[in-house]
Amino acid sequence: MVGSIEAKSLQSNGSVHHNGLNLEEKLDEFRRLLGKSDKDPLRIVSVGAGAWGSVFAALLQESYGGFRDKFQIRIWRRAGRAVDRATAEHLFEVINSREDILRRLIRRCAYLKYVEARLGDRTLYADEILKDGFCLNMVDTPLCPLKVVTNLQEAVWDADIVVNGLPSTETREVFEEISKYWKERITVPIIISLSKGIETALEPVPHIITPTKMIHQATGVPIDNVLYLGGPNIAAEIYNKEYANARICGAAKWRKPLAKFLRQPHFIVWDNSDLVTHEVMGGLKNVYAIGAGMVAALTKESATSKSVYFAHCTSEMIFITHLLAEEPEKLAGPLLADTYVTLLKGRNAWYGQMLAKGEINRDMGDSISGKGMIQGVSAVGAFYQLLSQSSLSILPSEEKKPVAPVESCPILKTLYKILITREQSTQAILQALRDETLNDPRDRIEIAQSHAFYRPSLLGQP
Repeated sequence: MVGSIEAKSLQSNGSVHHNGLNLEEKLDEFRRLLGKSDKDPLRIVSVGAGAWGSVFAALLQESYGGFRDKFQIRIWRRAGRAVDRATAEHLFEVINSREDILRRLIRRCAYLKYVEARLGDRTLYADEILKDGFCLNMVDTPLCPLKVVTNLQEAVWDADIVVNGLPSTETREVFEEISKYWKERITVPIIISLSKGIETALEPVPHIITPTKMIHQATGVPIDNVLYLGGPNIAAEIYNKEYANARICGAAKWRKPLAKFLRQPHFIVWDNSDLVTHEVMGGLKNVYAIGAGMVAALTKESATSKSVYFAHCTSEMIFITHLLAEEPEKLAGPLLADTYVTLLKGRNAWYGQMLAKGEINRDMGDSISGKGMIQGVSAVGAFYQLLSQSSLSILPSEEKKPVAPVESCPILKTLYKILITREQSTQAILQALRDETLNDPRDRIEIAQSHAFYRPSLLGQP
């Protein structure tokens, strides 16, 4: 097992010591906090097998998988997703380019099926290749082998920690199903959500529902046990041990010990109490990343145009968070870095680029083969629907009558017309970038900060 080999080798050279503890000591400390007995392993399940969910599970497997009596991790994904012939051929090329992967598959007697799939003599399935360490949305980055379960009840019924790696559009449905299997539970699980996106509800008053709220509503798990993990992370780069950091946000009871447990020498996890800002920003960055991809493609990667876009979109993000949080954390440090890397590189930016280049079209939907769900598309619709409600109207400076908040967000409005109503082409994003009002982006920020914009009702609060 890869996890076993790496855990032992790291222990021998002492490099796993972090904050004075080695891996086993960190695991034992966290197990004690959960009240685990010596013969009762810590059980973690990752629900959903997209790129980030799969990498997150693989990182934990590589860190703690060698301690088999104390730690178990598995990943759930739906069965039946076939790997198309082109992907199978590419997968075969990846395997043969990596001697370590090739040898591993031969030892596991798994290589022949990839040969047959390349020849078109066999159909591979996504859950099948995941067991060998291949995520369908990230074929170029082989992972360690993972224990894959396709039965949701089997996967979650006794889990101590559940990692939500699902798109926000699937989170509620799957966790409503999970709640059926937890009716007889005595202990309350911890849930870490990696999902970025929101739902909008208009009754009884317009408000948003973030993935952590969806999980809380669907399962009844106390909100203090539901946390959000986010940061400037590109999944494949993190798995390749490029230095990265993230924040786990939520109640202090669990976020501090989880930050310590999840932290690795190349993946630093901090903790933060501002769940609202981080989770909302997680959804917003995907919205604006699509526009960033369009601008990059339409201007042939003009650094000037991309920087102008960055100034305008971040001012809109700050404006929106001041509606949703009384004292939102400033868009700086890791929050700003998370926005920057998503606009720079990621599936949503890629989607915007491909649309602008004409290499994909909007009729293909927002689930793209080899990339997975483009969560920014649904988030555009949700944020626009929320911020266009007349009941939320505000009075910006120099305006004579109240206007819906979305009127102060020209980029969001344009993305809605491009992606949702399809009444404009991708070229329209450049017009929004030029901003006919000639307003300095700082004006938008000052309006948000100087007016009583905070609306507790937008988060479903009284």
